[in-house]
Amino acid sequence: MPGPRIVLIGPPGSGKTSVGRRLAESLELAWRDTDDDIAATAGKSIPDVFIEDGEAAFRALEREAVATALAEHDGVLSLGGGAILDASTQNVLTAYTDAGGCVVFLDVSLAAAAPRVGFNRSRPLLVGNPRQQWQALMDARRPLYEGLSTLTVKTDDLTPEQVAEAIEELEARR
Repeated sequence: MPGPRIVLIGPPGSGKTSVGRRLAESLELAWRDTDDDIAATAGKSIPDVFIEDGEAAFRALEREAVATALAEHDGVLSLGGGAILDASTQNVLTAYTDAGGCVVFLDVSLAAAAPRVGFNRSRPLLVGNPRQQWQALMDARRPLYEGLSTLTVKTDDLTPEQVAEAIEELEARR
C-alpha cells in the first residue's frame, strides 16, 4: 500500500512529535511532521504564519502538506493537531484508511497535556486562557480524531517509548 506506514493524529501535548520520532526509529523508518513541512514551505515558523498570514492561510498550507506527505512519505507521519478539521484532509485520511492505512489517535487528558505543552506563546490557538482553549479544542476535535483513526492509544501515563511500543503491538495485530 502506498503512503505512510503509520499516521499519528491528536491534540497538542499528545506526543505526536516525540512518539513519531521514537516509533520511526524503532521501525527503522523515516519520520516526517507536516508542521515542519509547512514551516519550510512558508519560510517561517508556524506561529509567524498564524500571526502574519492568518489561520486560513495556515490551514491552506496544512491541507497541501498533508496531501503531499500522504502521497510521498512511506514512514511515520505526524500531523498537526488541527489538520483533521479540513474536509479534504478528512477525505484523504479516510481514503488512506480505507486502503488499509493505519491512523493512530494519541489521546491525552488536559492534566497530562498541560505540562507537556507548557501552554506557551508558540501555540497560536491557545492564546488567552490556554487550559480552557485546549479543552474547547479537544471537545470539538475528539469526534474527528476518533472517527478518522484506526487505533487509539491513551498517552497520559506513558513515556514516548511506551507509546511507540504500544502502537507497534496494536499495529501488528491489525
